Amino acid sequence: MDSFGRSLLKELQENARLSVAELARRVGLSPTATAERMKQMEEVGIVRGYTIEMDREALGLEVLAFIRMTCDGQHYYRLTEFVETLEEVRECHHLTGGDAFLLKVTTTSIAGLEALIEALLPYGNPVTSVVMSTPIERRKYAVTGKLTSAPAAKKRVPWGGRR
Repeated sequence: MDSFGRSLLKELQENARLSVAELARRVGLSPTATAERMKQMEEVGIVRGYTIEMDREALGLEVLAFIRMTCDGQHYYRLTEFVETLEEVRECHHLTGGDAFLLKVTTTSIAGLEALIEALLPYGNPVTSVVMSTPIERRKYAVTGKLTSAPAAKKRVPWGGRR
């Protein structure tokens, strides 16, 4: 990726709603060349989408928490399938070490968090940390270094493919 591609990514991280014409002006390319570069970055998976940010508290989601889950192999797939159905789960990460998963969750109340934790109990052992404040949120990615293609496809098979 050259300096124009890096500049496009930096500008898009600042404001994903910029028009192609404005992006072109800011990075020093024609609108046609800018649109083509954006299409290429989408095709290889560097750019996966254009989103908005919302204020979770303004939406009534006042509780932000992280739940570490330990579970054995027989519950792994059941847990991942169940978590996909929960609107409270914002992110789910498969981990190394003692915990199997880290869930980032939002709820409208502590009572809602408690109900969510209770719903997770059949799948393993949840350990919950409630967020008190967030001094740093959503940092931009550095667009330095060699960017050639999208990362490898995400796999759903844990621990070397054993079920």
